[in-house]
Amino acid sequence: MSSSAPAVRSAVRSWLEKFEAGDVIIVAVSGGADSLALAAALSLEAPKLAIKIHAVTIDHQLQSESAKQAANVVAQMQTLGIDATVEKVTVTITEGLEASARKARYAALDAAAEKLNAAGIFLGHTRDDQAETVLLGLARGSGTRSLSGMAAHSGTYIRPLLAITRSQTESMCEELALNIWFDPHNQDSQFARVRVRAEALPVLEKTIGPGISEALSRSAELLRDDADALDAWAEREARELDLADLECEHLASLPRAIRSRIVRAAIYAAGAPSGSISADHVACVEALITSWSGQGAAHLPGGVKVERFSGRLSLLRN
Repeated sequence: MSSSAPAVRSAVRSWLEKFEAGDVIIVAVSGGADSLALAAALSLEAPKLAIKIHAVTIDHQLQSESAKQAANVVAQMQTLGIDATVEKVTVTITEGLEASARKARYAALDAAAEKLNAAGIFLGHTRDDQAETVLLGLARGSGTRSLSGMAAHSGTYIRPLLAITRSQTESMCEELALNIWFDPHNQDSQFARVRVRAEALPVLEKTIGPGISEALSRSAELLRDDADALDAWAEREARELDLADLECEHLASLPRAIRSRIVRAAIYAAGAPSGSISADHVACVEALITSWSGQGAAHLPGGVKVERFSGRLSLLRN
């Protein structure tokens, strides 16, 4: 069987080359195969470019053995020659367990990056994760941006393994005799992502044919280009508007793809919680613009109220 390490190392190297000698980068490591393979690849490639690596493992304190697992990660990082720290977080459940844990995790990584003056934060998301993200976006019906999946580069965050499969990271860990941790949450079918991973994708592979994950990932990349262009257009339009008081006639004259983005931005600007607005919510406001027949206000997450008065949309938070 051919080695998976060269492909993983090559993927990592192409991103490391964008940094400068002396830069510090963070690698987020849970102890799963993806993040372990990423850390191992970084440990082999970063020294060649005089780039310093620091591993951060997040203890969400959601499982009884979480502290022990975090200590195991630190120990494994030491065998790779990587300094590591544990960041304990308290997960406040506001948007469901998955979303709330993710929010706490990213906040801790951002804080660690600021403390270490890190030039980048490397994450171990793979092509399989990307395919799952696209399917979840399809299920939510939330548009081009969701279907474009995760960006390879977003701010300080870098995902170098989006073209690498989970089986490749597992193989690399086996080659290097790294101890893979299997997160119990990744086996819990109460989480939508677990159901997609364990049930939906295998059925698609069986009924449609192999290569579904690769096709979904490729589609995501193409859709990201479209989403970036549409977002830029909508942002230019929005800068000229008062998002709390929008003229319906002007909005109706815009292409729906642009109008819906402005509406979504206006709802969030009015105080809706991040990630809370669905396609159905936008459709309710859309109807106030293009299908006006005297209907009442739209009541949205976060206490946001959208109402039409004299040809204008008023957005406020109760």
